[in-house]
Amino acid sequence: MRSKSLFGPIVLIALGVIFLLSNFDMLPRLWPLFAQWWPVILIVVGVYMLVQRSRESPPK
Repeated sequence: MRSKSLFGPIVLIALGVIFLLSNFDMLPRLWPLFAQWWPVILIVVGVYMLVQRSRESPPK
């Protein structure tokens, strides 16, 4: 059985809040930073998913 992780929803909510605050000029503009670092974000999320999958698979 797959466990329900709160990591994904929490990350999406946090990103939404950060970009919303950036749109209201409460934070500096984040799009240039995100545009430069999005490959690293994808790699980190992929590694996290692989680690989670390896922890959930039963030992043989």
